[in-house]
Amino acid sequence: MSLTVEASPAAPHAEEAAATAAARASVRVVDEHDRERLRDVEELLISIWGMSPHGAPVPFDLLRSISHAGCNVSAAYRTDGVLCGAAVGIVSPGGRTTYSLIAGVLPGTADKGVGFALKQHQRAWSLARGIDTMTWTFDPLVSRNARFNLTKLGAHATEYARDFYGEMQDDINANDESDRLVAVWPLTSTRSINCSEGSVEEPQLPEADLVSILEYGPDSGPLLRETPGALWCRAPQDIVALRAANPGEASQWRLTIRGIFESAFASGYRATGVTRTGWYRLSKTSQA
Repeated sequence: MSLTVEASPAAPHAEEAAATAAARASVRVVDEHDRERLRDVEELLISIWGMSPHGAPVPFDLLRSISHAGCNVSAAYRTDGVLCGAAVGIVSPGGRTTYSLIAGVLPGTADKGVGFALKQHQRAWSLARGIDTMTWTFDPLVSRNARFNLTKLGAHATEYARDFYGEMQDDINANDESDRLVAVWPLTSTRSINCSEGSVEEPQLPEADLVSILEYGPDSGPLLRETPGALWCRAPQDIVALRAANPGEASQWRLTIRGIFESAFASGYRATGVTRTGWYRLSKTSQA
């Protein structure tokens, strides 16, 4: 089946932005429906996350059903036809939100703009169907993904979900608790539109003499800082490597970051950006 609703007025601009992002990344991004190519999507996701005792991150039969239901399986292909990225989304009840289940790029493809092109394609897909919000979850300890979501795309987060999936056993999450931030991406906001055009507001950690240090991290470095109207919280540099090398310290990071975000959100802050060095900016909701 297909969703037949009125497109958002922002849809044409979003389609143009998605096409520009794909061209810059030298990829072709499509809504994938072909059965055999959906098998390739399954294999790509396995190459990124590995297999868990439960199987593939998103099995082929589920991909096939999602596509057949009229929801979104986006696939990015290089100019030589090689699949190099994929994203999967479903539509929430009422058809007002796209829920992005998973998105990833071929190992070794990071920083080439493929992930950005995939998300802009999902954005255009949603707006073409009158959907103006997208949500998904991500690990708050993975600062690279956090910066992509909150700074490069223009999403924000006000919800911290403890152990969202339970204990995970794939190659990336390595038996860690699965705490997640819930990203909310308002697809027609001025900030999201600017980001779609490549005009990104880069948060800058204020000078040290303007900052109060409130807490130190498991590595003994400053972890939580305060400036007027904002908190700044640092994520570890590489949590995946730390989980493998020192799972005890990785667990300390999890618990410490959990406490900071839960307290900040309860006090009316929202996560609105991440610096290049991995510092979250938490702004008061009225100022975001």
